[in-house]
Amino acid sequence: MSLFISSLFTTTLPFSLSHLSFSVFLALSLSFFISHQLYLSLSHVFYLSLSHIFFAIIYSKRETETERGTEKEKEKENFFVMDFPVSETKPSTPLLSVAASSSSSNSSNSSETDESPVTSFRFEPQDAKYQLSCKPSPGSYSYRSLAVLSGHIGSVSCLALCGEFILSASQGKDIIVWQQPDLRLFTKFGQGDGSVKALVTVGNKVFTAHQDSRIRVWKVSRSSENVFKLSDTLPTTKDYLGRFMKQSNYVQTRRHHKKLWIEHADSISCLTVHNGLIYSGSWDKTLKVWRLSDLKCLESIKAHDDAINGLVASKGIVYSASADGKIKAWGKEGKNSHALKGILEGHKDVSINSVIVSEDGKWVYGGGSDGFVMGWEGSMNFVSWKLVNKTKAHQMAVLCMCQMGEFLCSGSADKSIGIWKREAYGKLSKVGVISGHEGPVKCLQASPSNIGGGFLLYSGSLDKSIRVWWVPKNTANRDDHDNSSMESAVKSSSIMLC
Repeated sequence: MSLFISSLFTTTLPFSLSHLSFSVFLALSLSFFISHQLYLSLSHVFYLSLSHIFFAIIYSKRETETERGTEKEKEKENFFVMDFPVSETKPSTPLLSVAASSSSSNSSNSSETDESPVTSFRFEPQDAKYQLSCKPSPGSYSYRSLAVLSGHIGSVSCLALCGEFILSASQGKDIIVWQQPDLRLFTKFGQGDGSVKALVTVGNKVFTAHQDSRIRVWKVSRSSENVFKLSDTLPTTKDYLGRFMKQSNYVQTRRHHKKLWIEHADSISCLTVHNGLIYSGSWDKTLKVWRLSDLKCLESIKAHDDAINGLVASKGIVYSASADGKIKAWGKEGKNSHALKGILEGHKDVSINSVIVSEDGKWVYGGGSDGFVMGWEGSMNFVSWKLVNKTKAHQMAVLCMCQMGEFLCSGSADKSIGIWKREAYGKLSKVGVISGHEGPVKCLQASPSNIGGGFLLYSGSLDKSIRVWWVPKNTANRDDHDNSSMESAVKSSSIMLC
């Protein structure tokens, strides 16, 4: 019996021990598995918590930035919709400064670069917002606003005629094409290319000068969907590639900064075309000469001691008006070079904002920031000029001028347009004053068409509108111009009055 028990004990003991070890192993494995799962769960919860905290911080930051961006957009929107009381608004360009200050004007108006893609598309006529007025504006008995055109995002900066179209550009980077004679909005182009400062038309091409220091060339074609299509930018890529390798082609524009001499270093403020050449004036004080045939830059002239505000050309002479208070006359010498022919001095420390010249090239007029229009008479061979006229035309700065025959029109920061007639020896006699704009008059363009014994005058303003006026040429009995003469003019121009 004892032997049986002893043998049973020796037989079952290993089994019991092995069973016990297996149970312990299973318990340990189970506890390890549970601990691991618990660890993973806690890690996952901790990770999710950190993720939530991180994304909450990011979202809060983005929301803050969005709110700041919204506030900035609101401030920008409020700036664009604000009124323009000139006496309370500090000028931001050399055009409105009474004293010519180069460094402050140019530094506060640094060039902007906008690489947004060019878009060109049609607008239906109903997109145009224009109203026709039958009431004469206060203080302008003989002049009536035939139409008020609105649609620009920013203040209207320049106007130009292009065949059957009138083109208007603005500080809001958009160019609107109005179709004559009914003044319907035909199309828009040029959005996102930098604030437009000037534009000129030559044949089937339109040249626009921008605040980003570039000149863009638009080709006019009826055969394509985009009537005004961007064809080139000055300086051209070919011009760049031909010059960028040589160090001698670089000039210092500011401290530790160089550019090719074919590039403008600041906003291009004015353009003019003459004898197969296009001239560009800039706030960088230089005058550049481009050839129309291949758009190549031929010459860069250090023309003035301050920003160039206006350009005009006639009879082989190019006149540049500057914030340094001078009008300089440039004549061609040799094949591609220009030389200084004369200096027309204005008032001391007064910016000259615009310049025009008579059709025969004999009379040159400049509009100053002190409200004066000054006139010079040129000699027969255009080698000398003498001051013949000083007229206090406006109470505030003269911003723009245009002419039609013997008539001179001046636009001012005082929101009015002066009509003048050139008399003997270049003297100016006042014909009338046009009022109606709610902001400074920035640009003027007269139509060469003779309509009802007068001409159409287009005016663009900082109030973002364009107004169309009929100016009678017969000033002897201008008080006798009644509704019948106005109606005949309107009918011949196909502009409907109410």
